[in-house]
Amino acid sequence: MIPFGTLFNVAMVLLGSIIGLFFKQFISLELNKKIFFVMGLFTVVLGFSMAMKSTDFMLMFLSIIGGCICGESLQLDNFIFRFVDNVKKRINVKDDKFSDGVLTAFFLFCVGSMTIVGSIDEGLGKSPDILYTKSVMDGISSIILASTLGVGVLFSIFPMLIFQSGITILVFYYKDFLSLELINHISSVGGVLIIALGFKLLGYKKINPTNMLPALFLIVVFYVLKIYVVG
Repeated sequence: MIPFGTLFNVAMVLLGSIIGLFFKQFISLELNKKIFFVMGLFTVVLGFSMAMKSTDFMLMFLSIIGGCICGESLQLDNFIFRFVDNVKKRINVKDDKFSDGVLTAFFLFCVGSMTIVGSIDEGLGKSPDILYTKSVMDGISSIILASTLGVGVLFSIFPMLIFQSGITILVFYYKDFLSLELINHISSVGGVLIIALGFKLLGYKKINPTNMLPALFLIVVFYVLKIYVVG
């Protein structure tokens, strides 16, 4: 199957990033800082709106704690940053914010309820209307992000393509194993990660959303254990 919703999403982020990079030279340093601060506030609010939809806060708490322990133990952030830096060197990009641009954009564009639900809907054979709506929102956001974080935002389309189309294709072949409750749990955990990203954008350096990524996998594991083992 062809994930048309994700392809449209990628095209909108690509277009928005190009526009943002073009207008970057017209934005002063002071305005840049203010835009960045507003993006941080918006990200925190978005994360809270997602996280509060949880129907089982204990399951979410265990997943976040377990995810942090796994991420910190594996030094996941160092591994991902080294990988992104290697890509940066291979394509000879001089932007110091390249890695931050890729990872920040990926978190904002891909770790959210619209991404998960939209990709699943398309995998189930429904019209990708959610992804089309998300695409317009991401396109606008990418203008602002690219103007502040540089060309790395543009390159976030590659992990986005892999992540979103991967969900769609997996659901297409394994649609019988998913439930709406599990989707909501994943979205809620994603909301906590988005909150962490928002605090990082606002300048809080003691939190590392990258090392929290395993929580998205653990919530699935804990949910399955709860349903089939605990009962």
